[in-house]
Amino acid sequence: MINFFEKDKKENRQYIKLILAVSKLSRLFSNSDTPYIYYRAMENLFCYCFNAKNLSRSDTAFDAKINNIGIGLKTFLGDGKKYSFEKIAEFNKLSTNIHNSKDNEKLISYVSELRNNRIDIANGLYGIDKALYHIIVRRKNKLIFFESDYDKINISNVKIINNKQHIIDFTDGIHFYKYNLSKSTLFRKFDIPENINQVETVILDNPAELLLKMENFIDKLKIKEPEREYIILPLYTFQKGKKIVQEKSALNQWNAEGRKRDPDEVYISIPALIRKNFPNFFPKRKENFIIKTPLGETFNASICQDNGKALMTNPNKALSNWLLRTALGLQKYELATIEKLENCNIDSVILEKEKEYVYNIDVRPIGSYEKFIDKIENKDNIELE
Repeated sequence: MINFFEKDKKENRQYIKLILAVSKLSRLFSNSDTPYIYYRAMENLFCYCFNAKNLSRSDTAFDAKINNIGIGLKTFLGDGKKYSFEKIAEFNKLSTNIHNSKDNEKLISYVSELRNNRIDIANGLYGIDKALYHIIVRRKNKLIFFESDYDKINISNVKIINNKQHIIDFTDGIHFYKYNLSKSTLFRKFDIPENINQVETVILDNPAELLLKMENFIDKLKIKEPEREYIILPLYTFQKGKKIVQEKSALNQWNAEGRKRDPDEVYISIPALIRKNFPNFFPKRKENFIIKTPLGETFNASICQDNGKALMTNPNKALSNWLLRTALGLQKYELATIEKLENCNIDSVILEKEKEYVYNIDVRPIGSYEKFIDKIENKDNIELE
């Protein structure tokens, strides 16, 4: 298992130095002597220092990737504690029937399967075959850095320990877990090691003065962040105000009536709102362009159908293999449903323009498309969440 604290010291990656710099600004958020590190700051600094690919925007099982290693990144408070239960998965739309069945063993088995399935999906999408957690525990005037395993839940060995009003405690013989029924959230126990990889922190009393100096320096340099042109496309539509996946088109185009169809027939719909607001994002209808997956696979693609309302690849099987089989874990002739999307925590894809006729594609979590169109309709600057 990689020890990133030692790796930073040995290779001078500047990771600890930058994390300590961020912790100096803690007074912006709290009067506590316990340093504050926003989780997005930790993710971005980790990826910058260790040249890792940032996966946190996709909200899949992992936050980062180095070669074939998936990494979960966590920072949490640990004052006076030898362990902490931390969130490892959230299931916003679990079946009401499952929750109301009062069969706790069935519920925990189902939750465990969903957790393991999300790990399998991320493994396939990003070419991961090893994984670990990298953790920063924040204590008074101190930071502790350590790693922990990223095991899947051993479902065959799950045993319920306690069942409170809204919390089910269980173990798989290796780790302890809590499932919060009211929040549909799964927690795992992380033991906090003592006397290992610790650094003292200094918190500035008045960080605002430092920020003003930084702003003046940046103004002199005239630094401008590069703009990234991108769109987000939903994998669902609305019917009578309810999210659905069409049974005979889009992801389920193979199920359309008429002629005999191949099980890999699929396309991604481009809503009218996107076509109106981004008329020049894609090449003209039927013009070929390239789509690249997170693993670097390249697909020949084009905009098809009347009014350019569909994105397809040639062969169509390329998009089907990536989206239906790998991202959503669907078998041939298995219908895509909104429930399936919700269980995978995927309901849209993002396409970023790398250059003319070349685009990068990746999945996005539940609610991403709604956030995207809300920014369009409010005429705000669109930035990646």
